[in-house]
Formats: sequence, C-alpha cells, structure tokens
Amino acid sequence: MAGKFELYQDKGGDWRFRLKAGNGEVIATGQGYASKSGALNGIDSVRRNADSEVVEVEN
Repeated sequence: MAGKFELYQDKGGDWRFRLKAGNGEVIATGQGYASKSGALNGIDSVRRNADSEVVEVEN
C-alpha cells in the first residue's frame, strides 16, 4: 500500500497533516496552520520537495 497524507484539525483548532507510510507508521508531521488551505499548501510543499538530495550535517 502507498503512503498517504492525513489532514486534520487539532484540539486547539489548528490544521495539521501527517504523512504515513504504507505500513501505517507516521514518518512526517506538519506544523500547525491557521487555515485548511495553509495545511494543504504545506502538503504540496512536501510533495514538491520530496525528491531532494540528502545532505549530512555535523552537529
């Protein structure tokens, strides 16, 4: 099964999303957004930027 984005409103009224892998494990979560459209834009940003290079950084 493919992964999926879940869009929901939290108890404080903010819109959030989480990305779940095909096995149901949450692999990414979005910040709280004041509007549903803001959260949908966040999902779109993740989709557009998902095919990015991996860069290792030192702490």
